[in-house]
Amino acid sequence: MIEWKRSRKILLCVTGGIAAYKIPDLVSRLKKLDCEVETVMTRAAETLVSPLAISTLSGRRVWLEDDFLSSERGFQIPHISLADWADIVVVAPCTANTAFGAAYGRAASIVEAALLATRAPVLLFPAMNVHMFDHPATRQNLTTLASRGVRVVDPEFGVLACGYEGKGRLPDTGVILEEIFRAASPRRDLAGKRILVTAGPTREYLDPVRFISNPSTGKMGLAMARTAWYRGAEVRVVLGPVPSVENTHGLEIRRVVSALEMRDVVMENLDWADCVVKAAAVGDYRAPNITGHKIKRGNESNLTLTFEQNPDIAAEIGRAKRQGQFLIGFAAETGDLIKNARSKMESKGLDVILANDITASGSGFGSDSNTVRMISRTGNETAISGAKEEVADAVWEKITGLF
Repeated sequence: MIEWKRSRKILLCVTGGIAAYKIPDLVSRLKKLDCEVETVMTRAAETLVSPLAISTLSGRRVWLEDDFLSSERGFQIPHISLADWADIVVVAPCTANTAFGAAYGRAASIVEAALLATRAPVLLFPAMNVHMFDHPATRQNLTTLASRGVRVVDPEFGVLACGYEGKGRLPDTGVILEEIFRAASPRRDLAGKRILVTAGPTREYLDPVRFISNPSTGKMGLAMARTAWYRGAEVRVVLGPVPSVENTHGLEIRRVVSALEMRDVVMENLDWADCVVKAAAVGDYRAPNITGHKIKRGNESNLTLTFEQNPDIAAEIGRAKRQGQFLIGFAAETGDLIKNARSKMESKGLDVILANDITASGSGFGSDSNTVRMISRTGNETAISGAKEEVADAVWEKITGLF
C-alpha cells in the first residue's frame, strides 16, 4: 500500500440517516490503516448508532451535540479545534437537512459549524429516500456545495430502508475509503488528463469450451489506473477476462475477451486519451476458425492446431498516435530483459516501457508486488520495486509533466 494512504487525520461527521449503521465498519477499517479518527454526531445520529461503539473502535471520545456549546466542554471549541486538526472531513451519511445547512452556511449544530470552519477537503456522501434525493431543493443544495469545491459522491442504487428502490444508498465502505484516498493524495498533477489503460489477459477460443490464454490477473494495469485516478485523472480501462475485481470505483470499465475485441475498443477510445497505458497481456495468436462444437478426443494420438496472428495493438497505437499523446508499454520477459524491452519500445513507437522478468520471485503475473526497469526513449533507465500500487505511483511520479 502507498505510504501516504496511512496515518491520516480524519474528521468523521455522522448525521441522522439510517445508513449510519455502516459507520462503525468505516471507523474500524480506517484504524487498521493507522488513521486517527475524530467523530462528531448530530443528535439524530445518536439515536441510530451507538456513540459508545464508535468511541470503542476509534479509541477516542465521540463529540456529541451536547458538547457544542456546553458549560463543561464548550471551552474546547470542538467545531474549531477539530476542523483545524483534520486532514480530511467526511460527512457520511449526509442527510438532506445537513446538505441544506451546509449549502446555506448554517451553523446550528456541531457538524454544520465544523463544516464552516474547516479548510480541509470535504467529502460528502448523501444517503436518503430516493424522492428526497431527487427533489429539486436537495439537488440544488448539493450542486451549490459541489461548486464550492466539496466532493459530493452520489449514493448508490438499490433497495432502501424505507422500502423504496432507487438512488439513495450510502456507498459501501470500500468506495468511501477510495474517495478518502483520492482526497489524501499528495499530488493532483493528472487533473484534467484522460488516461486509457488496458489490463488483464485475452482469451482466444478454439471451441465453445476451450481457449488459449495466459495467467495475467490485471493487477498491474489496474494499479496504474487507480493511481492515475488518485492524481486527478479521468480513467478508462479496457479489461480482459479476469476474476471479479474488488473495487472499480472511479474507473470507467469496458470488459472484453479476445484480442480483436480489445483492439476495437482501444482504437475507438484512442482519440479521447492523452496517455495510453498498454499493460494488458494480449494473445499474439488466435485460431482462424472457432468450431461450433466441442473438439472431441477421437482416436488420434496427436492434435494439430493452426493459428494466425492477432493484430499488434501497441504497434497500431504507435502508428496512429497524435502529437502530444504519450504511450506507455509493458514488456514481460523471460530473458534479455533490457535488449528485448528497448526493441519493443522502438518498434511500437512507445515513449516509455516498463520491463519485468516474469520468472523472478515476487514479480510478474499474479503477484501483488513487482520489480520493473523503466526505460525512456532518451535512454534513461530506472529500477522500481514494491507493491504494484507503489510501483504504479512511482511511475506516474516520474513521467507526469511529459504529456
